[in-house]
Amino acid sequence: MSKNTLIAALAILLCLPVFAFGQAKVGTAGAQFLKIGVSARSAGMGDAFIGVANDASALYYNPAGIANLENREIAATHIEYPADIQYEFIGLVWPTPQWYGAIGLATYWLHTDDMIKTDYRHPRGTGQTFSAADMAMAFTYGASLTDHLSIGLSFKYINQLLETERAHGWATDAGIYYQTGYRDFKLCMMLANFGPDMKFIEETYPLPMDFRFGSSINIIQSDMNKLTFALQASRPNDNLERFNGGLEYWYNDMFALRVGKKFNYDFGKNGFLQSGGFDDRQSFSGLTSGITFGGGIKVPVSSYALQVDYAYQDMGFLDTVHRVTLDLKF
Repeated sequence: MSKNTLIAALAILLCLPVFAFGQAKVGTAGAQFLKIGVSARSAGMGDAFIGVANDASALYYNPAGIANLENREIAATHIEYPADIQYEFIGLVWPTPQWYGAIGLATYWLHTDDMIKTDYRHPRGTGQTFSAADMAMAFTYGASLTDHLSIGLSFKYINQLLETERAHGWATDAGIYYQTGYRDFKLCMMLANFGPDMKFIEETYPLPMDFRFGSSINIIQSDMNKLTFALQASRPNDNLERFNGGLEYWYNDMFALRVGKKFNYDFGKNGFLQSGGFDDRQSFSGLTSGITFGGGIKVPVSSYALQVDYAYQDMGFLDTVHRVTLDLKF
């Protein structure tokens, strides 16, 4: 089988499920925490990251990307959401040259502080509390098929908790990562969260399956300066098509600045979250809605390389969301 035939076959396999959920309704999938991006670096670029995916966060954004990592790498992210909701991610990538790639482990955890339980007799509280948490654990393998082409596959166990009720499930991610060799230009595809329906109490719901396609290229590429431009398109099974664009600038491979834009996300014409069941989104409306900013710095620590990334996103009516990621190569 030729290389071009192999690439075409893999692309067709990834695209097939897209047609199955092409007419799916908005807001019908559960386990929404699986959609949360795990990297401040990616968030700063508007989450246009599938075509970049060259660090440990590739475990989430494109499992094929880990096949190209040369060092052992661990990443940790903390996200502060409104209403005392927090999100944590920890990922580890371990190159395995003997297996022509790398393996990885990841944990995703969305959780809340204790909340006061109320009922119609005790609107101010019953004296009891409850909490909610969503968690997923994943094992990933990425393999280099050629000098330019790699593939990756992740298997995820999913657990959701609301007070004493639980739901369990599993899902897979599959990705393709193709490097052209020209200005680090990449073409990538991924199918995320493919798996059976989950059941919570007596209700079943599908997972938030998503097909993504993206690319990136170095517009400026020199010893002191590098500017990367990235684009991404996605087709989720529970929402409209979405588009992402982002820029990342590195100075002396030490300081980074990032900016991104999300198109056709849950923002109305005025840049606020849609509400009341009405959707006034337009794919390219609103100059400020969906804008993200970020930065990063690389700090040498003994023989290790530590990278610290931060991202900022305005959530309209809600508070601003801050993301911090630590990435250590060792």
